[in-house]
Amino acid sequence: MNKLQASLAIGAYIFALNSQAALFDDKEARKKILEVEANSQANHGLQSAEIEGLSTRTADQLLNMQNEIELLKQEISELRGGLEVVNHALATADKRQRDLYADTDRRIRKIEPSLGGDRVGVLAPPSEGGSADTGAVDAYKAYKTAYSFSQNSDHKAAFDAYNAFIATYPDSKYMPDAIYGLGYSQFALKNYKSSIASQEKLLAIYPTSTKASNAMYSIANSQIQLGQVGGAKEMLRSLIAKYPSAAVIPNAEKRLKVLESIK
Repeated sequence: MNKLQASLAIGAYIFALNSQAALFDDKEARKKILEVEANSQANHGLQSAEIEGLSTRTADQLLNMQNEIELLKQEISELRGGLEVVNHALATADKRQRDLYADTDRRIRKIEPSLGGDRVGVLAPPSEGGSADTGAVDAYKAYKTAYSFSQNSDHKAAFDAYNAFIATYPDSKYMPDAIYGLGYSQFALKNYKSSIASQEKLLAIYPTSTKASNAMYSIANSQIQLGQVGGAKEMLRSLIAKYPSAAVIPNAEKRLKVLESIK
């Protein structure tokens, strides 16, 4: 074998080695690529499954929320319907109560024509104040002024005058009369609840006052105006039992008879 042949043989051998190495590297590369693709597909599958699961859960949550909203709408609708029923019932009850007031008042006016315009009680004129006591004289004049307003049916002025008297002369002997006069004015002004409060104050502070029977009669009349017929009956019965000789008893008995005839 000459040198040329030897060189060619060596070159062929080296080429063969290089070709095998290249072929080996190419297989490894393809293997790696396939592994990467497989992993990628597997990850993609997992991500797709997670996305699908999330979409399903989101859809379920949205459906649940929609169902809850529909339930809330239904409850609100039912509450509105119930409120309308209650409002209607209140309006009906209020109308019946007004009708009862009117019927009661009409029957009382019919059976008690002798009462005229005085349907509360009796306002007594003040007795003369002592001339030696300037404070008593002033209190007498103040009470007389308030009483004069009541007699002239100027009930707003009477209310203001009685109110001022109570604030100015808290220790005056006319205080029970002034409190009663205040309640009398409140009744005339149709402030029935306030009138009851004033007369109850009179009964609480001055239970032995000569105005006590009139105060109870006034309370009963205010209760009638408020539709509190049961309370008015009880007050009139109590008045008749406690003060059988009071001047208002005849009217109280007539009024109680009318109330007891109302069904």
